[in-house]
Amino acid sequence: MKSLSTAATGMLAQQLNIEVISNNIANMNTTGFKRQRAEFQDLLYQNIERVGASSSDAGTVVPSGIQVGVGVRAAGVYRISDQGALQNTGNLYDLAINGKGYFRIQLPDGQDAYTRAGSFQIDQNGQLVTPEGYAVQPAVNFPQGAVDVSINEQGEISVKLDGQPNPQQIGQLDLAIFPNEIGLEAIGNNLFLESQASGAANLSSPGQDGFGVVMQGFLENSNVNAVGEITAMISAQRAYELNSKVIQTSDEMLQAANNLR
Repeated sequence: MKSLSTAATGMLAQQLNIEVISNNIANMNTTGFKRQRAEFQDLLYQNIERVGASSSDAGTVVPSGIQVGVGVRAAGVYRISDQGALQNTGNLYDLAINGKGYFRIQLPDGQDAYTRAGSFQIDQNGQLVTPEGYAVQPAVNFPQGAVDVSINEQGEISVKLDGQPNPQQIGQLDLAIFPNEIGLEAIGNNLFLESQASGAANLSSPGQDGFGVVMQGFLENSNVNAVGEITAMISAQRAYELNSKVIQTSDEMLQAANNLR
């Protein structure tokens, strides 16, 4: 019976669905996290009677035919890039992007990575870095003796030095946007890599046309909605149970056929 293998594909699909939902829930408090959604497609169909086939020598045709599907498959896992809520932290080096864009980070191998998580810190050399110590690009070094740090919405970084009344600009942050940002490759630690699917990064100062602005003293929360995820999990669980019931019913039908005298 085809229903056995068909229902098995349904159980595997809902297993993937639950795994995606569980990752969303696990990252509810991850800074800058973007929730994901599993997308599914039906599999090939077996044509028992092909639609439009000739049904007589008088030229009549089959209007609908008989097509039996053989299950479902995962088409992809999409990242939903809705803006997360901005949380005021009061930390001078916490930065959030209000709008589109990613901060640019240099990995130890020299490759650029991108992130929405702006929980930055200062290392022993006065450089602005991620919690893992990866340098924010363009590189920003804070001089010794800085008594105040100001980062405006356009990403301009200014400091006041002891004994100098006027602030001094020491750097300029830029943001990256992509033609297809859901095509970015996630590598963990809130970082993404450019891929062929995402297209090349377009760099510009914050606040330019199409780019978000930088908010100092804020962090972007995860865009995971707890109620929506729990609802999706219940729906996936019920779908899994229904597919398992199909397998059980198919087994009972086969058993009845085997017991015929």
